[in-house]
Formats: sequence, structure tokens, C-alpha cells
Amino acid sequence: MQVAEIAPMLRKIMAPNPSPMTEQGTNTYLIGETDLAVIDPGPMSEAHLHAILAAIGPSQRISTILVTHSHLDHSPLAHPLAAATGAPVLAAGPSNWGRSQAMEALAEAGLIGGGEGVDDAFVPDDQIADGDQIEGDGWQIDVIATPGHMANHLSFAWNGALFSGDLVMGWATSLISPPDGDMTAFYASLARLQSREDQIYYPGHGASIFDPQVRCAELIAHRQAREAQILAALETSPADTRRLAQLIYTDTPAALLPAAERNILAHLIDFMERNLVSSRGPLHAEAVFERL
Repeated sequence: MQVAEIAPMLRKIMAPNPSPMTEQGTNTYLIGETDLAVIDPGPMSEAHLHAILAAIGPSQRISTILVTHSHLDHSPLAHPLAAATGAPVLAAGPSNWGRSQAMEALAEAGLIGGGEGVDDAFVPDDQIADGDQIEGDGWQIDVIATPGHMANHLSFAWNGALFSGDLVMGWATSLISPPDGDMTAFYASLARLQSREDQIYYPGHGASIFDPQVRCAELIAHRQAREAQILAALETSPADTRRLAQLIYTDTPAALLPAAERNILAHLIDFMERNLVSSRGPLHAEAVFERL
């Protein structure tokens, strides 16, 4: 695993966890010259841990470990890295933190499914919140709450750049799987980032994004197009998420259709909040939905 210097005071190490959901692997970022901040240590991997530690120079130390969100490809290595360096782990909260009232009710009912890839064991040493500033020798990082992909998702702004985690990526759209994922919050977070003036995004997976506001607009338009497709399908007849995925995601490999179903479910829950659709009977993962 190579350490790539991608900007002054900024290096990237890619974790060895390629997959259809992680592209070539998780991007771990190191900010600073003496005191180092690490963003997203990555999956539980001895090789990746050794790569991060090997990147620390003789006059350097890791002083802060930041986690955008607690999925298994981002957070499990945080505490082993903390144990090796003495640096605290900072994040919005544990994996069940920050859900909306509606999503918390769905989680408590236990009928909605979800939980794909969640690091249930994750608990930060300290919780950080929107508007906080994390400082080290020669750097300052601003904390921005960006729920949607996951309720405890944060983005980090530094030196004109934004570390966007899995909220905004260039190679793919985000999985939004309730109750941890929330389409209503996802839209709001994209709109918030689109209104900012960050010059570049460094995502959790894939290449840097050099036109970030354009990419945010593309993702919003993509979701709105999916909305129109779902509503059009329900105008024809009621359907569950599996049937809707078969109708709408016609070019998607079969192995990825379960993820498509989760995205559709997130849209449907958002529609229910907006009184556009209803479910026949109690809301659950296999419910049939109809247009109002």
C-alpha cells in the first residue's frame, strides 16, 4: 500500500478492501506536518494499520483520529490505531446515534431491516458536533453534520477542501438504507454542501472530486429522477420494493438489486412523510406501497 501525497500537508493511503460497494478501497487521509489528523482509519486490517503507522515520520505523531461514520469499511481500525498512538477517536456518536424520530421508531419496531455493514461495536472516545473545530499544529478542521448515508455521518472541512465520506462520491451514488440511512436527511445534506464554496472533495472511496457543487447537483437530480420513476410505477399499480427495483433498475447487476431495493425503500419512507404514498398495513421491509 502506497502513501500518496495529494496536496501540501495531505496524504492518502488506500485500504486493501476493494468491492462493488467500496470501489478500489477505503481512502484514509493524513493531514499535517508534525501533529497528524487521520480521517477514516478504515476496516479491520493489520496490513492497513501497519501502512498508517509506517507513514508517521520520526518527528511526527498522530494526535487526532476522525471518523466520518461507523460503517465497517471506515471505523473498525480507529481504536487499534488509537491504542498504537494514544490519539483519541472523535466522531458524532455510536452507530445508533442521531436517527430522526421517524427512523428511531422504525428501528425500535424492528420490521424495516437494514443494518448492512454497520459497525455496531463502534463508540468514539469523544463526540463532536456540527460547528466544532478540531485543531492541531498548523491545521484546523471544521466539523459539518451531513446525515443521510448514515445518521452519524460527518464531513470535515480543511483548507478549502471537504472530506465528504460516503455522502458524496464521484464514482457512485450512496446507499441509503433505513433506519440508519435517511433520504430526507440525505437531500438536506446535499443541499447544504451545494451551498458551500469548497474547492475540492476528498471522498471515502474513489478519486477526488474537482467540481463538488456540480457533483452535488448531479446527485440531487439523480435522486429526483428515481423519485419520478417510483411514483410513475406506483401510478400503474401498487408494488413492493423488489418489484419496483425490477422495473426501475433494469441495467443493474442482480447482485446489486438488494441495495437498489434499500434505496427505493428510503425514497418510499420519504414519500410517506410527504403524504405521497402509503403502505398497505404496517410499514415493513416487504410492504406493498400505493400512490395517494
